[in-house]
Amino acid sequence: MFKDYNMNQLVLPLDVEIKLQENDIAFSIHQLVESIPSEAFAPFLQQTGCPAYHPRMMLKLILCGYTQSAFSGRRIEDLTKDSLRMMWLAQGYQPSYRTINRFRVHPLTKELLRQCFVQFRCQLVKEDLIAQEAIFIDGTKIEANANKFTFVWKRSIEKYEASLVEKSNQLYEELLQQQIIPAIEQEVETQLSITELKQVAEKLEEVVADYTERIEQSEEAQERKQLRSERKTPKQQWKQVNEWITRKQKYEQDFAIFGKRNSYAKTDPDATFMRMKDDYMQNGQLKAGYNLQIATEGQYTLAYGIYANPTDTKTLIPFLDEIERHYFQLPQHIVADAGYGSEPNYEDVRNNRECEPVIPYTHYRKEQSKKYQQDPFRTSNWMYDEELDTYICPHQQKVTFRYESTQEDKEGFQRTFRIYECEDCTGCPFREKCTKAQEGKPRKIKVNENWEQQKAYVRTKLSEAKAGTLYRQRKVDVEPVFGCLKANLGFTRFSVRGQSKVENEIGFALMAVNLRKYGRKRKSSANFSTHTSKNRNHLMRFRFFVWTRTIYVPASSYYL
Repeated sequence: MFKDYNMNQLVLPLDVEIKLQENDIAFSIHQLVESIPSEAFAPFLQQTGCPAYHPRMMLKLILCGYTQSAFSGRRIEDLTKDSLRMMWLAQGYQPSYRTINRFRVHPLTKELLRQCFVQFRCQLVKEDLIAQEAIFIDGTKIEANANKFTFVWKRSIEKYEASLVEKSNQLYEELLQQQIIPAIEQEVETQLSITELKQVAEKLEEVVADYTERIEQSEEAQERKQLRSERKTPKQQWKQVNEWITRKQKYEQDFAIFGKRNSYAKTDPDATFMRMKDDYMQNGQLKAGYNLQIATEGQYTLAYGIYANPTDTKTLIPFLDEIERHYFQLPQHIVADAGYGSEPNYEDVRNNRECEPVIPYTHYRKEQSKKYQQDPFRTSNWMYDEELDTYICPHQQKVTFRYESTQEDKEGFQRTFRIYECEDCTGCPFREKCTKAQEGKPRKIKVNENWEQQKAYVRTKLSEAKAGTLYRQRKVDVEPVFGCLKANLGFTRFSVRGQSKVENEIGFALMAVNLRKYGRKRKSSANFSTHTSKNRNHLMRFRFFVWTRTIYVPASSYYL
């Protein structure tokens, strides 16, 4: 006997909700978005024009699409037509891919995504899924939606600009010597500004116009020929100056785009060329990308940030500022790998934020090796006489204090070094192994006392059982999130351009990873599900869902 199967009989579809599994991810998405306060959606409200789709619905659709690895607006539109969970979330509506894409990159959507992460963290705290004693920070680079071969390098622009300045100054001096143009009052003596170059071009244009007028008034062919010959040089110079003006304007635009970066992509100026890990040819190929920073706990992303700086060291402080400003209060422990260990970062976390950095410095592991500790040429292994403020080198010579030196980096952070110099390096048998200084010059060492104190603090902190456990947990907490994002979800490249749009897209992707993980762990009776709160006896009611509205049919009139 077969089950009844008849393609010729009319069957009205039941409410799509009852066809979903009890722990379907759509219920988690629905409850998460519904937990966002209504005030967050108020900026989307418009008093004129055609009524818009509700932002709650649009947010649910895009989140659900990203959980299914659908990163295209067209693909999400298709899912609203053939996916049960998408039909239920859309309640019969089918927004076009243009509407979906516009909402996804809308500037106001960033605040909705921030609310999603805040509400999601509140739910994790409520269910005791996170302990709130530490956050685990790490970064990864994701390729931008930009051409790999249309790049601009800051060093090249600086080189071209220096050549332009040299040529323009030389031409200006020649024009002054030949008394073709009068002297111009310069703002900067070393180079001509764009305004000053325009003044030079105007003077040359007047000279060319004067020659042209004289040629037109002259009746002798030989004289006109001579005037054309004389006009040729200033005319070429006028064209050259106009070209320099255009180039200088372009260089100023380039420097404005660069900011503190060293490169940018022409097709996505916000993207920076970085060295990616997926370098299959092993030739150090650079690609336009963004540096994604995330803070996790329990393998859930609690906050994120997009930065154009390829190094993680310089992203920690702005990322912590972002977390405190928009997401949550920092816990007691900040855990990260050695790529974040630096003097400014330690000082900021300890002094400004009053937290404990569980962050090793670059050579922490190397210093633990027996070979390093027994190396006599490592200055950290030299004997130090505190009373005399001197070090003793392997040749038993005194390395005495000479002076202090202060250095300031590009970010304005100042470091103070104490400079020590060996009294006599003449005839030292260890010279080749001890120093690379030229013959006749003594060995010098620089000691940053603040940095040495911070390293001692880190060594002590990491030797504690609590901090050691947290640092070992870092690998199994933050790294799997990147694996789920790239390998499981398949998000390896952005599909939009511009940092603001990229921030929205990665926000959807990271929340999709959170929801997928939460859905797998959630029990049927979890508070996050709204489906269990409904009376499932409504299945016995003859309730039918016909696209955009629900129709109730009495049992007595139900005939097919």
